[in-house]
Amino acid sequence: MNYQPLSREIGTPSRAWRSRADAWEFLGYALKQLTMSKRGGPSNDSLQSQVRRTLGLLQAIELYWAAPGLATVARLHDYLRAGDHRAGLDLVAGLTHLVPAAGSGSDQSGSAQDPREPEDEDANGAQGPVGRPRFEVLVVDDVTDEDAEMLKAELHRQRRPSDAFVYAINVVPSYEDALVALLLNPDIQACILRPGFTVNSAQPLGRDLRKFLAGHVGSELAGLRPLGRILSLAEEISGLRPELDVYLVAGVSIENLAGSLTKRFRRIFRRHDHLDLHLSLLSGIAERYETPFFTALQDYSRRPASVFHALPISRGGSVGNSPWIKDMVDFYGLNLLLAETSATSGGLDSLLAPNGSIKRAQDLAARAFGAQRTFFVTNGTSTANKIVHQSILAPGDVVLVDRNCHKSHHYAFVLAGAQVAYLDAYPLNQYAFYGAVPLASIKGMLLDYRRAGRLDEVKMITLTNCTFDGIVYDVERVMEECLAIKPDLVFLWDEAWFAFARSHPIYRRRTAMAAARKLETSFGDPAYAARHAQQLETLHDAETGEPADDDLWLRTRLIPDPATARLRVYATQSTHKTLTSLRQGSMIHVFDQDFSEWNQETFREAYMTHTSTSPNYQILASLDIGRRQVELEGFGLVQKQADLATSVAQAVARHPLLKKYFRVLTSRDLVPSLYRETDRPMPLREGLAALDEAWQRDEFVVDPSRLTLDISRTGIDGDTFRHSYLMDEYGIQVNKTSRNTVLFMTNIGTSRSAVAYLIEVLVKLAESFEDGVGSPRQQGRPTVQTGGVGSTPPLPDFSMFAARFRRNSLNPDGDIRAAYFETYKTGSTTYVSAHELAERIQSGTEVISAGFVTPYPPGFPILVPGQVITNHTLEFMAALDTREIHGFDGDRGYRVFVDKTHPAATEGEGHTP
Repeated sequence: MNYQPLSREIGTPSRAWRSRADAWEFLGYALKQLTMSKRGGPSNDSLQSQVRRTLGLLQAIELYWAAPGLATVARLHDYLRAGDHRAGLDLVAGLTHLVPAAGSGSDQSGSAQDPREPEDEDANGAQGPVGRPRFEVLVVDDVTDEDAEMLKAELHRQRRPSDAFVYAINVVPSYEDALVALLLNPDIQACILRPGFTVNSAQPLGRDLRKFLAGHVGSELAGLRPLGRILSLAEEISGLRPELDVYLVAGVSIENLAGSLTKRFRRIFRRHDHLDLHLSLLSGIAERYETPFFTALQDYSRRPASVFHALPISRGGSVGNSPWIKDMVDFYGLNLLLAETSATSGGLDSLLAPNGSIKRAQDLAARAFGAQRTFFVTNGTSTANKIVHQSILAPGDVVLVDRNCHKSHHYAFVLAGAQVAYLDAYPLNQYAFYGAVPLASIKGMLLDYRRAGRLDEVKMITLTNCTFDGIVYDVERVMEECLAIKPDLVFLWDEAWFAFARSHPIYRRRTAMAAARKLETSFGDPAYAARHAQQLETLHDAETGEPADDDLWLRTRLIPDPATARLRVYATQSTHKTLTSLRQGSMIHVFDQDFSEWNQETFREAYMTHTSTSPNYQILASLDIGRRQVELEGFGLVQKQADLATSVAQAVARHPLLKKYFRVLTSRDLVPSLYRETDRPMPLREGLAALDEAWQRDEFVVDPSRLTLDISRTGIDGDTFRHSYLMDEYGIQVNKTSRNTVLFMTNIGTSRSAVAYLIEVLVKLAESFEDGVGSPRQQGRPTVQTGGVGSTPPLPDFSMFAARFRRNSLNPDGDIRAAYFETYKTGSTTYVSAHELAERIQSGTEVISAGFVTPYPPGFPILVPGQVITNHTLEFMAALDTREIHGFDGDRGYRVFVDKTHPAATEGEGHTP
C-alpha cells in the first residue's frame, strides 16, 4: 500500500475527511503487515515509524470525533509500545463501521457509535432495532476526563430500545475547538453549550485553520462573561451549520434566561436534566428526519385498495398479470407500482391545493433552504422559471435578463408579454462561452431607464447563479445596489445548478435566500439607515435634490434606503441536478416581503397554469427525501464534493503527461482581473481560509466543484472528445463542452473511486496521444496543435431588437411576444441561406430573425424572435462544429421575417397554427 504519513498538524478542513480515512486504512494495512512479519528488521522499523507518525496525526484529529476517538488512539499507542500488533489489528478491524474506507463509494461514516458499546444496546442491555441511524453530539465545556465520562454514561443510561436513533457524545474544551469540530466532523448533529469552556485551542492546528478561525474568534471573547461567550458561540454555530440543534445547559437560574434566548437555542436545561436532554436530542433529529409525503406514500402503498379510478398501472393492475410487460415489474420493482395512484386522500395530498403531507413537506423544505415559502415542481426548473415570470410580469413590464440564460426564460417572456432588455455577460472568447453579467452593466442599464423616465416600467431582473460553467455572483451586493436605484425591483435567481450550496457555510452566503435574509437583517439595523442617509447626500444635488451624475452612481457602492426597499426575491432550483431527487424534481424558493399582498394570487394562478393535475408522486417523494438528506448530511457531502474536484485539478497540474495535453481552467482564466480583488487561481486548493476570502471580496468566483478542462492541445474539439473519447470509449458522462473545453462536475454522489477512474482515463488518453495511436477505437490520431483546436470568432453580443418591436431608441427592450406571434401570419416569414443572408446584410438590408436559434454548445439562443441579424452572428455560427442547433434548418437556412422591399419576398411561407 502506497501511503505517505501526513503532517501532525490539522490541515484544511475540506480535506480532513480524506486524510482521516487514509490514516485509519493505513493503520489496518500496517498492523496486518507487522503481525504477519517477524520482529525487527529495517522494513519493520520503517513501518513502525510510519505507524507512530500516523497515530500522531490521529491524536490531533480524533479529538473532534466521538468514535473511534482519542481513547481508541491511546489504546493503539499502548499496543504498539507493547509490541502487541495482533491486538492493535483486531481493534482497528472492529472500527470499519465507524470510519469510511479510503476508496469507498459513499466515503461517509457508517455511524458515530462508541466502539466500547455493544451495537444498538440500551442501558439495560436490551437490543434496539438494528441499523438505527447514528449521529454525534458535541458538548463544549472544559471538564476533566472523568467528568466527561460521567456525562457520557449519564446520557447513555437514558437509552431505550424504542429510541429511533443512537448517538455518541464528544466533549471539546474550547470555543475554537468547537468551531474546528463543526468544520471537520459532519456526523455532529447537535451541540450542547455549557458555561465552562475556554476560548483557545491547544491542538496543533494548521495555518489554514488558524487563519479561518481568526475571522470568527475575536480578541474580545477573552473579556466576556461566560454567557457572552456562549451567545457568541451559538451565533457562530448558526452561521457555520444552521441545520444543527443547539442546547444550553446552565447551572444558574435558567428561568431568568428563558424567553430571551429562544432564537439561539432549541431549549435550555439545568445540568442534571439528563432524560429531558436525551429526549430533546432525539426529537430534534426526528424533526429533520421527518418526510411527510414520502412517509404518507409508503403507508398508502402498504394498504390494500381497489382502484375504480384513472391509472391502470396503479397497484400493478395492468402489469402484474401481463405475459408481455411483466418485465417492467422485474426492472422497477413492485413498490413503484404500488405507489402509483391518482388519489389525494388517505394521507396523500394535492400538489395544486396542498393542505396535508405535501404542504408539510414544502414547509420543511423552506426551513432547510432558508426560504419563507417553498413550492415543489415536478416538471423541472424550466417550468419553475415560467411560473415565477408569469406571476410577476404583466404585458409591457420590462425585465432585465442575462442573454446567456436558459431558454426557458426566453420562452417565459413570450408567454408573459414582457419587454425584454438583454444584458451581456463578459465573454470568454478563447473558450467560446460566457461568464456572468458585471454589476456595472446592470447598474448602468437601470440608470439608463431612470434617465429615460422609464424606471417605473422595469419590474424584475433575472440572473443565473451559478452559471453552467460555475461562475457565481455576489448576490447580496447585486441586490443591495440595484435596490438603491429601484427599491421595488423583483429578483429571480436561476439556481438550477446551485441547489447544493445551502449546505456549505461559504457557498451559502452567495445563494439568493441567504443573501435576502442577510439584507433583511441589515435593513433593520439603525446603523445601516444612518449609512444610507450619509451616502444619500453625496449622490444628490444639494440645491435641486436631483440625482447626481450617473458616473458617480456607477463608481459608488450603493446603499439602499431600508425604509423603502422591498426584498422580493425568488430562486428556482433544479434539485435533481445537484441533490438527491428523481429527474425533473425542482423547487421554487420565495423570500418576498410583499408576497401575501401583491403576488400570492398571481403566483397561484401561474402555478395552476403550468403544473399538471397529475403530478408524479415519485418525484414529489424524492424531493421530500432529498430535503431530509440536505438537513442531516448535506454539509459533509458538499465538502467532499468540492474536495474531490480539487484533487482532480491537482492531479492534472502535477502529472507530467496530463499537464502536457490538458489544463484545468482557474479563476484567473474564468474571471477577469477587473472583477477580482484576490488573485489565487484555485482558492480551495490553498485552504478554506483562502476560499472564504475570495468569496467575501471578489465580484465573481468559481464553484470549486466545476472543472473546465482545456483540451486545446489535444487537437480534438470538445464535442468529439465528449462523445467519441469519453462516453463511447470509457463510459464517462460529462456536463457540457465548448469548442476547446470539457466541463466536469463533481456532486454529492461522486466517489473517490470515480475520481480515480477519471484520472486514469485521462492518463490513458494522454498516453495514446503521446504514442501517436489515438484512442483504440478511433481511426488515426488527433493532431496535436500548438495553437489549439483552431480559432473561433468572438462570441456575439445581443445586437438589438428591430425598431418596430421597440418602444424607443434610447432603451434596448423589445416586445419578444409580438415578434413571436407575428410569425403566425401567413406569408410573414421565409428561409434564407447563410450565404444569401450575409449578402443582404453586406448590402445594408436589415434582416430580422423570426425564431430562436440555439446551438448546443453554448446552449443559449444566439438569435431570438425580433432580433436584427448581424454578420458577427453569422460568422460565429459558421465556425461552430456542434451537431445540435435548435431552430436552424441545415437545408433551408435561417427563418427570417419577409422584407416586403426585397425581390425574394414572394417566397414567404408564414405559419398557420
